[in-house]
Amino acid sequence: MGLEAYPQHIREKVAETRDIVCKLHAELPRWELVVWTAGNVSQRVVVGDEPSEKDLFVIKPSGVRYDQLTPESMVVCDIKGNLVDGDRSPSSDTAAHAYVYENMPEVGGVVHTHSTYATAWAARGEEIPCVLTMMGDEFGGPIPIGPFAVIGDDSIGRGIVETLKGHRSPAVLMQNHGPFTIGKDGEAAVKAATMVEEVARTVHISRQLGEPLPIPQEKIDHLYNRYQNVYGQ
Repeated sequence: MGLEAYPQHIREKVAETRDIVCKLHAELPRWELVVWTAGNVSQRVVVGDEPSEKDLFVIKPSGVRYDQLTPESMVVCDIKGNLVDGDRSPSSDTAAHAYVYENMPEVGGVVHTHSTYATAWAARGEEIPCVLTMMGDEFGGPIPIGPFAVIGDDSIGRGIVETLKGHRSPAVLMQNHGPFTIGKDGEAAVKAATMVEEVARTVHISRQLGEPLPIPQEKIDHLYNRYQNVYGQ
């Protein structure tokens, strides 16, 4: 069904979410996480706490350059990835986003980039070891590798969910593809995408100088708990 079938307060929330998602897309080229039309941000449309009101999300249209994006050009899909509203086709990664939203109800935002250093780790099929305190803070441990999967169905989404369910990291490096990040909303997922590129670059440079020193698990747990539950509260 089209967006006109939804109540007015849902349509208003969709318009608000379109504006948010459009602005968040500007952060990806700003932090040099994407080139040309690659990458995407989505955010779940949430109104109140009713499950029936969480079955929509807003995502970037396919093949549109970042400087041409507007709130109106953002595409609305249902939880199965079907187009609900929009003048263009949704991102080619829509099925992956939809699968994450359907199977991880706590997730409110998903981001995919091909940022250089994180994607280089993905190309090697190697997790990023937790050798920085900021990794303990943000990711609670190493950034894991997800399985190889290709665009076209929900295979990528399945890999994301299987890897991140029960994992503290909000980021996964899909093998031979690149990073996907999740968060309570789109902004949190964009922050995770920015941070995963930063640590991927730093750990890569560290390895050029020698083998980086691992952080003991109990120290990682302390860092994560403090940052997530104390810092900035």
